[in-house]
Amino acid sequence: MALKGRTPNKAEKEHMSKVSAIGCIVCRNQGLGYVPAEIHHIIGKTKKDCHMKVLPLCFDHHRRGNDSEPISRHPWKKRFEKAYGTEESLLQDVENILQSNSLE
Repeated sequence: MALKGRTPNKAEKEHMSKVSAIGCIVCRNQGLGYVPAEIHHIIGKTKKDCHMKVLPLCFDHHRRGNDSEPISRHPWKKRFEKAYGTEESLLQDVENILQSNSLE
């Protein structure tokens, strides 16, 4: 069964690729360096700009299901945000990284 969602356009695909290339933002913020990441949509997959508001999270931090370290975003959003910051603050971290990379 596929998840509902709008197919990303070319610009959105490029953005998600750049975000994924950062590596897991939680691992990075913890000083663990680059850890491969998958995309987490913070406002779902159907709303306007949904493919632009995404976080790079490793499997453990995204959907493994752990309720203790490393805490998974799914299904433990409150524990995840208490431990690592809100999705909005993590999104700001991602945007700062993307901006600094574009200045190089």
